[in-house]
Amino acid sequence: MPLYEYDCQACGHGFEELVFGDEAPACPQCADARPERRLSVFSAPASRAAGGAPAPAPGGGGCGTCGDPRGPGACALD
Repeated sequence: MPLYEYDCQACGHGFEELVFGDEAPACPQCADARPERRLSVFSAPASRAAGGAPAPAPGGGGCGTCGDPRGPGACALD
């Protein structure tokens, strides 16, 4: 089951959903059944810098929709 990100065309709400095959979920905010699938951003673990110290985390803020500083999708895990 892949996890996809969607934008609702009716209310503009962005959300993530696990889907089977080609099914399209309804918007959890307004129940509209016409979501638009968008390109997902994924994160990879940081590699270690020379000397064994962790590499610095990339800068920037949240994904832009909720402002969560932990990055894209993090607010959905709360």
